[in-house]
Amino acid sequence: MDKAEIKAFIAKRVARELKDGDIVNLGIGLPTMVPNYLPEGVTVILQSENGIIRTAPVTDDNRDAIHVVDAGGSPAAVAPGGSFIDSATSFGLIRGGHVDATILGGLEVDEEGSLANWLIPGKRMPGMGGAMDLLVGAKNVIVAMEHTAKGKPKILKKCRLPYTAVKCITKIITEMGVMIVTPDGLMLTEYNPEFTIDEIQAATEAQLIISPELKSMVD
Repeated sequence: MDKAEIKAFIAKRVARELKDGDIVNLGIGLPTMVPNYLPEGVTVILQSENGIIRTAPVTDDNRDAIHVVDAGGSPAAVAPGGSFIDSATSFGLIRGGHVDATILGGLEVDEEGSLANWLIPGKRMPGMGGAMDLLVGAKNVIVAMEHTAKGKPKILKKCRLPYTAVKCITKIITEMGVMIVTPDGLMLTEYNPEFTIDEIQAATEAQLIISPELKSMVD
């Protein structure tokens, strides 16, 4: 798969996880692409943990009127009917279990469903933000990321980087496949036909359980 196509491919598959009316929090980077691929008839309410409900894309039409930023510090717009709430209320929404799904990127994930996505020792990083709260507060935690980094697995037996939260992930979606977290480990439920099962396993340090109902992740 061409490198330039990978992020869009992952975002398109992630979008199929969302249902009409879901309250969704998006991490920075790849997750912000997901709303571009929502199925017809599906509208979600995007929440930014710094206090915006119904965030909207920044376009050429509204760019000059932008006076707010999202939780990642990027310019943000607010959809019609949207609102602003204070940070304490926003985190109450998250911690109270009212967010249906959070979609985050990952530096590393492991077979227990733990995630490391905020710090590489010795490198300057943007910080934790609201990730810890989202990982334990959202009903579904979806990690959307490339399967490897410079050819090395990112799906490990055990995370080596500092944890963001442990045993928190519901589902992992990469360009190679879709994996769900089970008590017995990571189960591959969908695969990209561009790769063989052996190739997917070779790119994964954790031992994958192959679902008996394994299917293609391509529409």
